[in-house]
Amino acid sequence: MLDGRLLVDAHAHVARLPTLSADWQEWARAFGARIPLDVLFDADGAPRPAALDAHFAAQGADHVLLFSEYSPKVTGIQPIEDVLPVVAANPARFHPVANLNPHLHYPVARELARQVGLGAVAVKIHPVHGGFEARDRMLYPAYAWAQDHRLPVIVHCGTSTFAGSVNAYADPVLLDEVFRDFPDLVVVLAHGGRGWWYAQAAFLALMRPNVWLEVSGLPPQRLADYYGSSLRRLADKMIFGTDWPGVPGVERNARALEKALLDAGCTHEQVGAAWGGNAARVFRLAG
Repeated sequence: MLDGRLLVDAHAHVARLPTLSADWQEWARAFGARIPLDVLFDADGAPRPAALDAHFAAQGADHVLLFSEYSPKVTGIQPIEDVLPVVAANPARFHPVANLNPHLHYPVARELARQVGLGAVAVKIHPVHGGFEARDRMLYPAYAWAQDHRLPVIVHCGTSTFAGSVNAYADPVLLDEVFRDFPDLVVVLAHGGRGWWYAQAAFLALMRPNVWLEVSGLPPQRLADYYGSSLRRLADKMIFGTDWPGVPGVERNARALEKALLDAGCTHEQVGAAWGGNAARVFRLAG
């Protein structure tokens, strides 16, 4: 809890460090200089579950979504199994997120069901790192499975500086056919359109009841620059996330988000929704 309100970090990476690319390692050092990685990971680069639990508890995070990724040409492969020891340390706080790459997983629906069976509360689709479009028909069986099982689909919607990324695949217009073909699918736009698509991502979140705007990787103090007059309404569709460990701190970013929303004319209730209420609803987390 932060000020007695639920806080959900809906976007965190705690992969084994040796599985990550040199680009990722440099990104974490550059943007997460305040994160004590030497304390939170052992000498072999494996996460220390108890230390991570204590760290996020001190930051006020009630729930943390832990991402896996299968992008061998960009960041590497961080299988969902690698985060399970952290989840086991405190399953009330930590929740795994599945990841699918249609170039690696077949049949995709069977693989999605397998990862959900391991406890995944959502599935991440990363076109920019995986080298495919989110509307690729190879993903349709997974979307159908997710829609039928009310599983949220998180789609990377923002630029990436990592070598090998295909940033054109982050364009939210590529989801238009998915929205048409799966009208009940819950979609979370990770990184909120970072780079070139802020207005498009905001429009989709405000227009479609099943689309949510997740703001990890964005400096909260700049949200008014990114979303302008839409920011006040977007709070009702906003999900807080940090992209940990590439962040000064979970609490620090949450406080900055609070200030940005209040400055935009949002209520304290809207801040609470953005901090955690919306995520609890979307990912079906305990309040």
